[in-house]
Amino acid sequence: MALSIHALILLLERCLMNRPARTRFAPSPTGRMHLGGARTALYDYLLARQSGGQFILRIEDTDTRRTVPGSEQELIEGLRWLGLEYDEGPDVGGPYAPYRQSERREIYHHYAWELVEKGAAYPCFCSPERLERVRKERQAQKLNTGYDGFCRHLDPDEARRRVRQGEPHVIRFKAPREGTTTAVDLLRGPITTPNFMIDDYILLKSDGLPTYHLAAMVDDHLMGITHVIRGSEWLSTFPLHVLIVRAFGWEEPLWVHLSVFLKPSGKGKMSKRDASLAMDSGYSIYIGDLRALGYVPEGVLNWIALMGWGVEGDDVMTLEEMVRRFDLKHLNPAPAAINFSKLDHFSGVHIRRLPTAELARRLQPYLPAADLPLLERIVPLIRERLITLDEAPQWVDFLFQDEVHPQPGELVGKNMSVEQTKQVLRRALEILESFPELEAKAIEAPLRALVEELGLSAGQVFGVLRVAVTGKTVSPPLMESMEVLGRERTLNRLRKALQLLEAQSVTEGA
Repeated sequence: MALSIHALILLLERCLMNRPARTRFAPSPTGRMHLGGARTALYDYLLARQSGGQFILRIEDTDTRRTVPGSEQELIEGLRWLGLEYDEGPDVGGPYAPYRQSERREIYHHYAWELVEKGAAYPCFCSPERLERVRKERQAQKLNTGYDGFCRHLDPDEARRRVRQGEPHVIRFKAPREGTTTAVDLLRGPITTPNFMIDDYILLKSDGLPTYHLAAMVDDHLMGITHVIRGSEWLSTFPLHVLIVRAFGWEEPLWVHLSVFLKPSGKGKMSKRDASLAMDSGYSIYIGDLRALGYVPEGVLNWIALMGWGVEGDDVMTLEEMVRRFDLKHLNPAPAAINFSKLDHFSGVHIRRLPTAELARRLQPYLPAADLPLLERIVPLIRERLITLDEAPQWVDFLFQDEVHPQPGELVGKNMSVEQTKQVLRRALEILESFPELEAKAIEAPLRALVEELGLSAGQVFGVLRVAVTGKTVSPPLMESMEVLGRERTLNRLRKALQLLEAQSVTEGA
C-alpha cells in the first residue's frame, strides 16, 4: 500500500534525525554577512553539534560578476567572532575539498552532462538576443516569461555535434511538462507545484560555471549533507531542486526553509535603505557592524536564535545551552520582525554573565590606557550599566584624566546653597584625609554619618561629591570609584572643587 505524504515525512525525519547531521553554511561572497546568514549558520551549527555531526563552510562563488573583494574573509571572521567554528571549509580543508565552488568546475561539468545523458537536461544554443526577444513577446501576450523550450527538442546527436564544434551554449534542465511535483519542507509540509510552472532553468552557463541550481545540489550530495537549512527566498525554485536531485537518483536531504526577516515596523522585508536608517540609530543588520558597535557575540547569537525559534521558559541562552535545547520542530516559518531593543536586552544580559576577567579582557580595546588588573577592578563598577562594550569609556573616562572640570553650577547640590555645598566638601575632605587608603567599605560609613550630621539627604551629599570627583552627575558607584581613582587624586579633586566654589563666592561678593 502506498504511503501517504504525512507518513513519508515521518519516515524521512526518522531516517535523517537518527544519525549525525552534516550541515553546511554556503554563502555567496557577494556582500556583507547579515543577520539572515548568521541565523542560518547558527541553526546549521546547533544541529550538527547536537547530533554529533559536522558543520561545513562552503563558499558558493560562481557568480563572478557580483563577487565582492574581501567578502569571503568577512564571512569567515564573522563566523569565528560568533563562535561558530566549522569542521570543514576553504581555510581548514576536509575530505571533500575544495570548498570553493569556483575550484570545482570540472565536477559540475561532469554532472551536467550526466543529466544530459539521462535525458534530464539538454544543450541550449539560443543567443541572448533571441531570449530577450522571446521574453518580450511572451510578456506582451501575458504568458509565462520563462524559456520557451526552443532547443528542448533538438536531436541529441545534432546538439552534441554543435557542442563539439565549439558553438556557445548552456545546459538547461529538462523539467517535466505534465503532472505535479511535491517537495517536502520540514516547517511547511508538502508543497505541490504543477510541472508546467517549472522553467527549464540553466544548470551550466556558457562560461562553464554552474548556477546555484546545479552546483548546490551536486555539492550537497557529494559532501553528504543531510539537512539543507536555507532562506525562504529559495522556496520558488524548491521544486526544481528536488527534481534535479531525483533526476540523479540521489537520496534527498531534509529541507528547511527559514522565515523571512521583516523591518522593525513589521511591514515589509528589510531593505538596504532600512539598513542605513538602522545604522543612523546605532544599530545594524550586518555582523561586522554589530561587532564594531560593541555588541557581544553571545548577545547577538541569543537575539538571532529567537527570530524564528520558539523556546519554552528562560530565553537567555549561551551557545552551549542552545545546542542542548535546539529542535528543528520548534522553528516557526512565520516572518520575524527585527527588534533592536531585544538585541540591547540580550547584549546587556550576556555582558553581566561574563566572568570579571573575561569582561576585562574584552574591554581592553576600548580602554587601552588600563591594564588587565585595573580593568578587573573597574568591571564591577560598570558591568550592570553596559549594553555594549563601547559604552565603557563614557562611564569611566574620569579615571584616566588628570583632572575633571565641573562647572560651579553643577557642583552646587540640589536645593542647596553654595555655603552648604562648600561645607559638604570641607567635611568630606576632613573625613577622607584621615584614611591612608580609600577603601570603599571603610569610607562609606563615615560619609553616611556625614549625611546625618549635616541634616541633608544622601542624594544631596553624594551628588556634590560625585560631580567633584568624577565631573559627572551620573557615574558608577561613588565609593568604589574613589577607591579605584586613589586617595591623592580623589582628595585633589575635592580640594579643587572647593577652591572653585570659594573663588566663585569671592567674585560674586566683589
